[in-house]
Amino acid sequence: MKSWLFLFFVSACFSCAAPQADFKVEQPQVIDQVLEQSTEMMVHDVTNPPLAARFYAYICLAGFQTITLFEPSVNNFTDSLNNYRKYDGQVITNADPGLSTALAMAEVAASIQPSGTLMRDWIKRFKDSCLDQGCSASQFDSSLKLSKRIADHVMVYARQDGYSKLSALSRFTPGKVEGQWYPTPPGYFAAVEPYFSRIRPFTLDTANLIPYTIPPPVAYSTSKQSAFYQAALAVYDADKNGGNHDIAAFWDCNPFALSENGHLLVGLKKISPGAHWMGIAGIAAKTKNLNLFASIQLRAAVSICMMDAFWLCWRVKYLTNRIRPETAIRKLIDPTWKPFLQTPPFPEYPSGHSVVSTAAAEVLTAMLGDGINYTDTVERRYGLPDRKYSSFYEAAEEASRSRFFGGIHFMDGITNGQQLGKMMGKSGLQKLGLN
Repeated sequence: MKSWLFLFFVSACFSCAAPQADFKVEQPQVIDQVLEQSTEMMVHDVTNPPLAARFYAYICLAGFQTITLFEPSVNNFTDSLNNYRKYDGQVITNADPGLSTALAMAEVAASIQPSGTLMRDWIKRFKDSCLDQGCSASQFDSSLKLSKRIADHVMVYARQDGYSKLSALSRFTPGKVEGQWYPTPPGYFAAVEPYFSRIRPFTLDTANLIPYTIPPPVAYSTSKQSAFYQAALAVYDADKNGGNHDIAAFWDCNPFALSENGHLLVGLKKISPGAHWMGIAGIAAKTKNLNLFASIQLRAAVSICMMDAFWLCWRVKYLTNRIRPETAIRKLIDPTWKPFLQTPPFPEYPSGHSVVSTAAAEVLTAMLGDGINYTDTVERRYGLPDRKYSSFYEAAEEASRSRFFGGIHFMDGITNGQQLGKMMGKSGLQKLGLN
């Protein structure tokens, strides 16, 4: 984050320059600072989509767990999380709620993300800015002490989810059976997170996943009269004049994109779908003028439900192991065809953006209301123009359809993905007591 932007946000939170006993961080912009820095780190690390969702969920859980210590009368939905033991420590005297919340989030980000040293540097800059704006050293240290205790507590929970064990599993090897997924050019990347659904989700009952059943994908066939061939042809014919390429580009969110420059492949670092929706949650919080507690509650609910949406989506992806349109179209229709968007390195069915966007829209709508007009500025950093929406559902629908316009998903992967995302959003809200 650029220094002038950092200082702007910090100064917006504080009102005086001399150390004071009643110093408070009451504005939710401080949460945005931490999440924006976390997102920068994910882009830096080329964090894959499901893993990014996992990071956001634990970071926001730490913030929500912290703020509930200062707001004991509100719904503390941490009681509903799988195998989570609520932090039962006491508030440290002189610790500020806003400072402690932001610092707990930052401490988890520093511990859980590969480039955690970048967040450690952020914390140092944040402390200097706080002291300059009127916070006493003792109050900052008290807040930091509390934040570290809660961050340690959350990190114990994170380490128990089983993610660290996935790297020891056998490498996923794509088969060459017709109709199954196979890596695509130009990178031919290995399958991303094939075992992600083996980790512990936050709200799902893994022993009873029947409520999240969706129809199977259209069966692969080389016959021109088959439903599959017609589905591939629909992708091939979609948006040939490029009229919807702006929509596809806006919702691309592919951390693995490569640009072909002659004989060179240049990596293009971008945010993940989860990062885009975390950005939307921040815009929504500002639009509704949420206070600090409501803002972190919203981020925690959205991030937890998105994490579980990725869990469900990745489970179905690797069970169905379905071929991507790029591979199918080149084999059946046109060997020279390229999709507008670069095909991401994992099976097609269902569309991850459709699942996750729909789940996020369900949570945002339930917590903030329907028909909220907002301007999405998330992709501005990539040189893309802002887009306006009249509801979260409208944005989720566009995000889902963008995968068809971009040539990376069949339509049934999109529509059935939306169905799965809707079920996940509603069940997550119910489990968290927010419906």
